[in-house]
Amino acid sequence: MPIRKLFQWRLAKQSLLLGKKTLVMGVVNVTPDSFSDGGRFFSPQKAIQQALALAKAGADILDIGAESTRPGSAEISVVEELRRLLPVLQALRGKIKIPISVDTRKSSVAEIVIRAGTEIINDVSALRFDPRLADVVADKKCGLVLMHMRGEPATMQKIPFAKNVVADVTKDLRAALEIALKAGVRKSQIVLDPGIGFGKSFPQNYELLRKLPEIAKLGYPLAVGTSRKGFLGHTLALAKEGVFAEQARHSARSLKRLATLRSDKAVPSDERTFATAATVTASILAGAHIVRVHDVAEMAQVAAVTDRILDS
Repeated sequence: MPIRKLFQWRLAKQSLLLGKKTLVMGVVNVTPDSFSDGGRFFSPQKAIQQALALAKAGADILDIGAESTRPGSAEISVVEELRRLLPVLQALRGKIKIPISVDTRKSSVAEIVIRAGTEIINDVSALRFDPRLADVVADKKCGLVLMHMRGEPATMQKIPFAKNVVADVTKDLRAALEIALKAGVRKSQIVLDPGIGFGKSFPQNYELLRKLPEIAKLGYPLAVGTSRKGFLGHTLALAKEGVFAEQARHSARSLKRLATLRSDKAVPSDERTFATAATVTASILAGAHIVRVHDVAEMAQVAAVTDRILDS
């Protein structure tokens, strides 16, 4: 079991100690087409209520996103993204004490939401979509999450998967770090995310969780988001079909079955809480500093107990 290193993560107005305890990042999707909640929080009022509820439930950070990046999703305009984000950010200002992260790939969006109180930018493209985002982060001195994604949301599950997923993630994150540091972003502002589910096959997601210590060798704190994701729904469906034991023995036939199982056969996203808990535990034991989740109250308990295992 790896020893989790301590980091001070510098945000726009404060710094967070990472590694002493796992921080829980609660997700609020202000989108009509999220895979995880089906657009339940698309209206500003519902998104605000959900944000306050997650803060009360024990979230250490709120991550608010207005552009869906689920497989097959389409890009939205800057105007539309801000139209969804700003009412929520403005309503939360002064009402919660925990830092707010905004999930965006666009520098023009980042500039405005930082002025509205955002302290962290969570870029799922790791600066590939808009490299100027690094200049904004450097200027505003906010936190930055660089997440690995192979391809684009619209095509990421259709293009060929990497032959060596750990090497692919490491290579691309190194390239993102080079862009960020060259722009003047300080090392202490950056957290890395291997991008579970973003352009990876279902078996590769499990491989990344097992090999997180190899990603940690890059020398940065790690955030991991497995919450309610499709590979969990497919795994649970396979377990119901009795394939799970065979998969555990690395059977080529069962791995192929895992990769080709139709999405309509997967266990629904709102029935993946315990599966999420298993991957949150595994992530923390492998060195994750932050876990990004939808079910904050439940995963805060999971994190607290797993931290005690690490402490022991």
